[in-house]
Amino acid sequence: MTITIDKQINLDRSRDISCPVDKLNPDELMKQESHYLRGSIIESLLDSITGAVSEIDAKLMKFHGIYQQDDRDIRDERRHQKLEPAYMFMVRVRLPGGVCSSKQLLQLMNIAEYYANGTLRITTRQTFQLHEVLKHNLKAVIQSLHNVGLDTVAACGDDTRGVMCAVNPRQSGLHNEVYTLARQISDRFIPKTGAYQEVWFDKKTEVLENEEPLYGPTYLPRKFKIGIVVPPVNDIDIYAQDLGFIAIHENDRLIGFNICVGGGMGHTDNVSSTYPRLADVIGYIGKDKIFDVVKATICIQRDFGDRVDRAQARFKYTIDNKGMNWFKKELEQRTGFLLEKQRQMEFYTNGDQLGWQEGKDNQHHVTLFIENGRIKDKENLGLMSGLHELVSIHHGEFRLTPNQNIMLANIENKKKKQIENILDKYELNNGLKQSRVRQHSIACVAFPTCGLAMAESERYLPGLITKIESILTTHNLINEAITIRMSGCPNGCSRPFISEIGLTGRALGKYNLYLGGTHNGTRLNRLFKENINEAQILKELEIIIKHYADDRLPDESFGDFVIREGYVKAVTSGVDFKNNSNGEGH
Repeated sequence: MTITIDKQINLDRSRDISCPVDKLNPDELMKQESHYLRGSIIESLLDSITGAVSEIDAKLMKFHGIYQQDDRDIRDERRHQKLEPAYMFMVRVRLPGGVCSSKQLLQLMNIAEYYANGTLRITTRQTFQLHEVLKHNLKAVIQSLHNVGLDTVAACGDDTRGVMCAVNPRQSGLHNEVYTLARQISDRFIPKTGAYQEVWFDKKTEVLENEEPLYGPTYLPRKFKIGIVVPPVNDIDIYAQDLGFIAIHENDRLIGFNICVGGGMGHTDNVSSTYPRLADVIGYIGKDKIFDVVKATICIQRDFGDRVDRAQARFKYTIDNKGMNWFKKELEQRTGFLLEKQRQMEFYTNGDQLGWQEGKDNQHHVTLFIENGRIKDKENLGLMSGLHELVSIHHGEFRLTPNQNIMLANIENKKKKQIENILDKYELNNGLKQSRVRQHSIACVAFPTCGLAMAESERYLPGLITKIESILTTHNLINEAITIRMSGCPNGCSRPFISEIGLTGRALGKYNLYLGGTHNGTRLNRLFKENINEAQILKELEIIIKHYADDRLPDESFGDFVIREGYVKAVTSGVDFKNNSNGEGH
């Protein structure tokens, strides 16, 4: 059934600034005056006096997929020596659905070794990051990526970030279809400005009056995240997306999507007006309508998102401030069709299945455990060296998982044994020997490169997991798949607020401890203890883990147990996240 579109509504209207210009957030004026993200980036790159770019150019370069950072391990030392910070840049690749070829992965590893710090980082949004790139090498990095068909457009910034999709090795036909859609969404809805070609490839482009027909000169109020998932595995944490599509399939044939809107992880501690939020399912569409929904939703956020207070500018706050009924009506007006009733589906896990699997097309797939996503050689584990050897013989796909692991996909029968031998040689299959709690752990980068980090994460979590494993072993729970996620700050890049045990940094060595999420990504957790150190974390977990071992119900997950036993109350919505933190009984 269709509805008549109100002719008074201009579906492609530019954002109407409904408040005085002097009330807008300064970033809005910066974008307006940037000549569609050009700024003075070219001049900043040519300035050899400093390793940095100007403050405004640093913000604009995020839209180009580049973050300016500095080495925080030596920041104080350099300050005492009256030197500027050790500036460097993080480069994030646009990699829709996390799929890359052998040629692309080889190029990425070569770039990392020649221009970066010798490592690659798999992110929780299925892409690669290069760290510690110096300013004078940025052009070479971008051009080297381009040579193998990669770019960094919209990997950061106030736009549509990298589009995620389910890894799904067992149903190859379904994966191919949702991956193709993820790729098409990304290609259609990234910024169209000529700034990228002008800055990084020295191609003179003319600044056009309507250079961004979708975004306009001020782009979106904040970042916007899109994902596609295939039940029953919720590997991309679909409810953490601003806009999510849950594939509905019959006999492995894609027929349409349940739509969910309004997810997002970040918040500010002790500011009740900010909170993580899980997306709400609002209806169903046939698969042919997905691009209409994406465009309309982006435009709604463009036109109605908060451009005064960036802390309130994410789409989740637009939804809560305007109301879901308002959004659904606005969406239907802009698309010209009504949403159908959502279809039945369920999720049972948001983790990865490590090791070998065989798809219905008789192709083989193997998923390798990459602890916290860092690809480098270390003692007894030759990740970088092993992948170098693998790309020389495996010409299928490499798929990055949202849990920071990597899959070799579409392996032919005749190459399986050869690949197994390489995995054994470099001990790349050792992930299967790790505890399930380690397999289900995620950490963000944090120190030393992230400027927002308040505490360690990637470098610290492995050691903490070892101590938690000792507790689990004592209570015969070492085989339990409890999800633990750590973030160095409350922005939640590792999606800690969905995990059964979440830790977010408050200061060096101090964390907030959250409990009560689920193993399938369908419930937020809640603050249990605030600003505690490692000894306190382990003490609290020791008590609860022992209780869980003694009194859990058959097949009861850790997250469900802590709620049933009153350690925390179940979170019912984003606005409820900061209310009544602790349960009654503990």
